[in-house]
Amino acid sequence: MTIHRREFLSSTLALSLPWWASSVGAQSQAAWPQKTIKILVPNPAGGSADLFPRLVSDALSSKLGQTIVIENKPGAAGNIAAEMLFNAEPDGYTLMAAPPPPLSINVSLYPKLNYDPAKFVPITVFSLVPNALMVHPSVPANSVQELIAYAKANPDKLSYASQGNGSTAHLTAELFKQKTGTKLVHVPYKGDAPAVADLLAGHVNVMFGNVAQASAHLRSGKLKVLAVTSAKRIPSMPQTPALQEIVPGVVAVAWFALVAPPKMPMAIAQRLSSLISDILRTPEMQRRFAEVGAEPVGNTPEEMAQWMKEDTERWRQVIKNGGVTID
Repeated sequence: MTIHRREFLSSTLALSLPWWASSVGAQSQAAWPQKTIKILVPNPAGGSADLFPRLVSDALSSKLGQTIVIENKPGAAGNIAAEMLFNAEPDGYTLMAAPPPPLSINVSLYPKLNYDPAKFVPITVFSLVPNALMVHPSVPANSVQELIAYAKANPDKLSYASQGNGSTAHLTAELFKQKTGTKLVHVPYKGDAPAVADLLAGHVNVMFGNVAQASAHLRSGKLKVLAVTSAKRIPSMPQTPALQEIVPGVVAVAWFALVAPPKMPMAIAQRLSSLISDILRTPEMQRRFAEVGAEPVGNTPEEMAQWMKEDTERWRQVIKNGGVTID
């Protein structure tokens, strides 16, 4: 599956490395790793954020010769796990695998955080997962254009679900509203499963949900899928337009990445990035990621740093322009 991830990045990466790039200590050399590595996940078990590090961890454990333990620490939109990581020893034995909220969204959403995501040491982006604009069959719209027209004629009549305030689904819907001048009512849920359940039941009308999930419901006829939020159409749903074909500028792709505590030696980050990139290129891993509608990435720490910077600015503007709060 190809989502043209380079279109998600700026065409030119920063030429100078950030402050953490020079933090190469003696402990980062051949001595590492000598014990179990813990990967914090700021989401409950079973979701995409939990799935991707688990898919990679077995192969990574074999390459490193050490056990890797996945530890779920959900809560506060990822802030609990992020704060734990921020205060962890920068020795390469505590990492975090996370979606965008604690890395690029919460800094603009919360008045105060007990961590600074800009100080995390980026390692690599595991994968990209586009969302899809899904509507319940009762909504009288069979295209994005018809949905926009109906929403404008009926302000605040349609409701949209999300996995919670500040989630990618929430902010994608806010971006859509800002670009189209529509008014929709936000209904936040505690996670993906209850949000989709209520969408399927017709209790809410619209959702920007996972594309693999959308594809399954499209085939069953339980939902109508009007568009995908990737930069271009995706091979698995070639008849479904990219949303920006109709509403330019609405591109929103969920991504899942691995980061380390501030000041972790750069040599460890580079080694992990290289190993994970190799793992993601294997046919088996390509197949398994494709099965869940994801594109494996495996970029460098420097590329991920630029990625985080651009994503932070993108959502900062959406949050500011939409007056989005965590209430």
